[in-house]
Amino acid sequence: MEIDPQAVELNEAIRSANSNIPDLLSERGKGIFFPRRGILSQSAEARGAEIDATIGIALEDGGSPMTLASLSSLVGMPESNGFNYAPSPGRPEIRKIWKTMLQAKNPLLKGAGISLPVVTSALTHGLSLCGYLFVNSGDSIIMPDLHWENYDLIFKNGFGASIEAFPTFTAQGGFNVAGLREQLAGEPGKRIVLLNFPNNPTGYTVTLSEAMEIRNALLEAAEAGNSLVVIVDDAYFGLVFEEGILKESIFGMLCNAHPRMLAVKLDGPTKEDYVWGFRVGFATFGTALHSAALYRALEAKLAGAIRGTISNASNLGQTLLLAAYTSGTYETEKAEKFAVLRRRYETVRDLIAGHAEYREFFTPLPFNSGYFMCIRIVKGNAEAIRKLLIHKYHTGVIAQGDCLRLAFSSTPLPMIGKLLDNIFLAAREYNSNN
Repeated sequence: MEIDPQAVELNEAIRSANSNIPDLLSERGKGIFFPRRGILSQSAEARGAEIDATIGIALEDGGSPMTLASLSSLVGMPESNGFNYAPSPGRPEIRKIWKTMLQAKNPLLKGAGISLPVVTSALTHGLSLCGYLFVNSGDSIIMPDLHWENYDLIFKNGFGASIEAFPTFTAQGGFNVAGLREQLAGEPGKRIVLLNFPNNPTGYTVTLSEAMEIRNALLEAAEAGNSLVVIVDDAYFGLVFEEGILKESIFGMLCNAHPRMLAVKLDGPTKEDYVWGFRVGFATFGTALHSAALYRALEAKLAGAIRGTISNASNLGQTLLLAAYTSGTYETEKAEKFAVLRRRYETVRDLIAGHAEYREFFTPLPFNSGYFMCIRIVKGNAEAIRKLLIHKYHTGVIAQGDCLRLAFSSTPLPMIGKLLDNIFLAAREYNSNN
């Protein structure tokens, strides 16, 4: 594939700043760039001119964006704030405020050398962009076996990668760091690792000591000559309900850990701020041997991949979020919603612990955070029990292998006891009939 001179410039800037990073880029990643010439640059040059016939939007004669009154009346803000295109990397204001918020929520990031976050169309898009930049057909991605099924769709179907999974938990119920180490072993080369805490589907976040062990395992792999991309999926960041577990992102332990390790934090307001349909997320880079030039080049490649696929993320979503973040009531409102989810979590935890009869048919996998928890069916068939729950008990859960995933996030507090009892009754009925 012939590489555009603008992509060559970015590749050289990356190589000059950290010679380990270019080998992590996929062929697509090496070839992508954000165009500084052509339509965008010519439009920028025309900005402020008396007549600007460069921009592909419709304007009223007075210069404001042309909008339908039935829509603008619902939005309730100046048309220029929400109806225009956003820049491909995102609105500068929200990128800056999100970085400030990251540093406030993650003390390890204070003073750390990380990039300015780039706005994505929520976290799924961020994962796909990581595939674009870093994954070639035939690459493998290391992750726990209990993972979100969309990872397979994105990386296997979308980019031709394979998933190298290790058992998520040890026999003692902790995170299986030894399994991660085993997957990292072998002839030194490129390694892609994906970490997700709180985990979907299990609702597990690692303890502080487990997080340090993960960091050490990745550092050992880097010291052994491997170059690593570590993708940190922080979709459920902040929803941590127990003491003694990692309350900030593991990205903070990895972002400046080693020159041969590039950490990519994917996060956003989808779950953190309860705006699932806004489709706004962020991607942030961190590596030990960094510079402003390195991060500018990586941000430009990411912006080029965005422009070449979706053009830009929702400007309306970014605008509304900016208003919330500067409202003065944001933190209080967020704390109220967190308390609701924590009560539901504690109710699930306490009911399962208090009902010994449940253990005849199912046992919980470790959980302490997030939206979900999983139970492992010890008698019967998970999919068959799921169908029985739907058809007879009017109760919906997700079957994954021999487990059922329960979303306490979407279950009203008064219904949690009935949810667990229905699973027990359905499992008992299935086993008595088979």
